[in-house]
Amino acid sequence: MSDQTMRHRLPAEWEPCRAVLIAWPHADTDWAYMLDEVEQCYLDLAQAIVEFADLIVVTPQPGHVESKLRARLGDRLCRVTLAEEKTNDTWTRDYGPISTVTVGDDGTDGKVVLNDFCFNGWGLKYAADRDNLVTRKLIFDEILGRDARYRNELSFVLEGGSIESDGKGTLLTTRRCLLSPNRNGGLSRHEISRHLKDVLGVTKIHWLDHGALEGDDTDSHIDTLARLAPDDTIIYTGCENPADTHYGELAAMRDELRALRTADGRPFNLIELPLPAAIHDTDNERLPATYANYLVVNDGVLVPSYGQPKTDLLASLMIGSAYPGKKVVQVDCRALIRQHGSLHCATMQIL
Repeated sequence: MSDQTMRHRLPAEWEPCRAVLIAWPHADTDWAYMLDEVEQCYLDLAQAIVEFADLIVVTPQPGHVESKLRARLGDRLCRVTLAEEKTNDTWTRDYGPISTVTVGDDGTDGKVVLNDFCFNGWGLKYAADRDNLVTRKLIFDEILGRDARYRNELSFVLEGGSIESDGKGTLLTTRRCLLSPNRNGGLSRHEISRHLKDVLGVTKIHWLDHGALEGDDTDSHIDTLARLAPDDTIIYTGCENPADTHYGELAAMRDELRALRTADGRPFNLIELPLPAAIHDTDNERLPATYANYLVVNDGVLVPSYGQPKTDLLASLMIGSAYPGKKVVQVDCRALIRQHGSLHCATMQIL
């Protein structure tokens, strides 16, 4: 049976993974003006990841990155694989492989399948010619493992940050992103749903209409807004201040989430995260900082922090409550947010 006809399952993020993929910032990216600062953030991120999983680093400068990581990680450098590849940017969540597993007739998981979807710079907003090649190069160079299968899905645009899975067939996403005309504009919602169900093995798709954040150039990626968690839980970004420009959209999203039902007809358990105090760039434009952009990696949960002690701690405690037994680690993402992304955006788990 071919991969095209075999049943597939899209695992939940809290299921075991082998490694996490990141791409190192360099002078030929938008990070050039603040390279030293963002490299410190990536060193913090790397240090947090290798406590729980192996790390794969894409970079056009492996020697430079190795020296930086050696100084920070010491003996744990053995958990790092460096892959020499050119990149446009660092957001591997959106151009890294989306992993599914084949499912046997008896319902057991089989082979890992690395699905290589098209990445077109969030709907043709930015250059993506190098980033769109990264997944297949890593696969063909056997950086992502020799046993995994490769599945070419380059005729369909899909970013990892735009979808959330519970591992049991439910997918959470947003209409603003997946129905964007500059992604798969020739396809209807029904056709997009059918393709996602065929390729990812999902059976139920929940589409959100609300939740737009200022400064978000992804067209409302779900991983900044609402995250599926164990035990039919959704952790989502809220806003308690009616004077905040996000209040109306996030309140409408909360109402949508309250109306959703699980596969067996029950309401989801909802955990509302605080919204960080507004963070602005040098042009005084608001940046899309949320705590929902966290990463679950084996026995750890890495949560972004923004130099706001009260809400940073509160968000960590609330997220940690949904993942009992896992260690919660804060990673300062004030550098990452200046390019409109955060911790989850900068990482992709590899099964």
